[in-house]
Amino acid sequence: MVDLKTKPFFLSDDDVNWVQATLAGMSLDEKIGQLFCLIAYSSEEGYLKNVAHNVRPGGLMCRVMPAKDIVATVQVLQTESKIPMLIAANLERGGDGIASEGTCLGSPMQVAATGGVEHARRLGTVSGREGAAVGGNWAFAPIIDIDYNFRNPITNTRTFGSDPERVRQMGVAYVEAVQAEGVAASIKHFPGDGVDERDQHLVTSVNTLSCAEWDATYGAIYKACIDAGALTVMIGHIMLPEYSRALRPGIADADILPASLAPELTTTLLRERLGFNGLIVSDATSMAGMMIPMPRAQAVPQAIAAGCDMFLFTRNLDEDFAFMKQGVADGVITPERLNDALLRILGLKAALKLHTRQAAGTLVPTVTQAVTVVGAPEHKAWAAACADEGITLVKDGGDLPLSPTTHKRVLLVDLQNGESYFNFGSTPAHDIFKQMLEAEGFTVERFDASRGMEGLMQASTVVTEKYDLILYLAKLVTKSNQTVVRIEWAQPMGANAPVYVTSVPTIFISVENPYHLLDAPRVKTYINAYHSGEITLRAVVDKLLGRSPFTGVSPVDPFCGRWDTRL
Repeated sequence: MVDLKTKPFFLSDDDVNWVQATLAGMSLDEKIGQLFCLIAYSSEEGYLKNVAHNVRPGGLMCRVMPAKDIVATVQVLQTESKIPMLIAANLERGGDGIASEGTCLGSPMQVAATGGVEHARRLGTVSGREGAAVGGNWAFAPIIDIDYNFRNPITNTRTFGSDPERVRQMGVAYVEAVQAEGVAASIKHFPGDGVDERDQHLVTSVNTLSCAEWDATYGAIYKACIDAGALTVMIGHIMLPEYSRALRPGIADADILPASLAPELTTTLLRERLGFNGLIVSDATSMAGMMIPMPRAQAVPQAIAAGCDMFLFTRNLDEDFAFMKQGVADGVITPERLNDALLRILGLKAALKLHTRQAAGTLVPTVTQAVTVVGAPEHKAWAAACADEGITLVKDGGDLPLSPTTHKRVLLVDLQNGESYFNFGSTPAHDIFKQMLEAEGFTVERFDASRGMEGLMQASTVVTEKYDLILYLAKLVTKSNQTVVRIEWAQPMGANAPVYVTSVPTIFISVENPYHLLDAPRVKTYINAYHSGEITLRAVVDKLLGRSPFTGVSPVDPFCGRWDTRL
């Protein structure tokens, strides 16, 4: 039985009565609709009204759009919905996870590099304030994965690093701060990413820790965030074989499932052993990590049967709705399990006071209200402080500080792999950085690889005599649907590789990935900035010129465990 009066819901009698009355008045199709959290790419009114009237989902996640479009989207959804909706967003770095004008306080790893839990608390505050300002009420954050494997292509700067204690402290701080702003936290991705080097978007990944190792690391972090009152947990398509074997003795390897489909992990381990009473939502069910283990017709209802209360996204809405309904008819989802899931969905809405705000007409902010909060000066100042304190001088080769007097002629080598959904369409970081250097009095030339092959390449003296400094700016973004985040040097023969480190002062700056020393081990001066936004780039320039000291401390091993990266 679901206890809605205790942690994390703490509902009043009136709130409980609303939950029970709402549940009692729902048809089967309405109940099934509430299990789904869909996604919105458009603020087109007709589309949104159809979702609200005919699908009637329990929630919807907004991709990043201008604030006015988010407000318009939420206005239609909440006005047209009989039951108020959960409005979610990936508020991992700040308000820029929902509104394109929102403040990015910093990547979680940048926050971690400051060493200050207060910055993690500010991250939660900015995420909550700006998310709520445009009508959001559910943060798919914080990420409390542990970045144990430098080859993992999806965790990386999205985490608070590789120290479980730091992840615990900062995860708890975010949870408390974001929920103080009336936005539910969703700690993710249970049972924990960062051990495997594969991406669950592309394959069912594996957390290989023993039960004791997991208890002392991921388990301790989840327990701390649960004790801090986290309202929701997001379940990954990640296997935890040692716990599956311990909780289901004799289970065959072929029967080990990702947590999103495994009742021994989602119900027994999370719900019963860790004592989580809140709402459990699956990660995106369009991922290959969920699709691979069983036919989708089975997987859709199995996610709810295993213990997930909400089903995130669909591959095909009509088909997945039919699969879920058939799962109820066949008894895969029992009446008791269905009602438990619905009680928690409605309980979360009541805990966020969505029902009373809907009745009072205060559920949706106005655009005027939103723009006073989104991108607020205080939030920008916090972001600047985070960047200043987080940027890390990993290797100091004695080339700093720079000056246009001593390093006038700069060769800028830009390395990039595209944009993430956070900053798609923004001005390229390399263009902004070049403009900043030129404004300081440097002459900056972008590198252009010669197409000559052996015997026909540009003479090395052309480089050594022409430039006073070679400056690398690497923006290799960590994002989903990748198998690796590594530098691919230009042809021919690594034409843009740092081969002049013994001849020309060379500085390598990474603004997205802290592990590039693996591919540039002999660079003598190496800086990790953890984020490629303009605020961070400005802070980098200030430090290069000696106007601000380097105070960041790496939250991970930037040397990737290799001896040659330290040379």
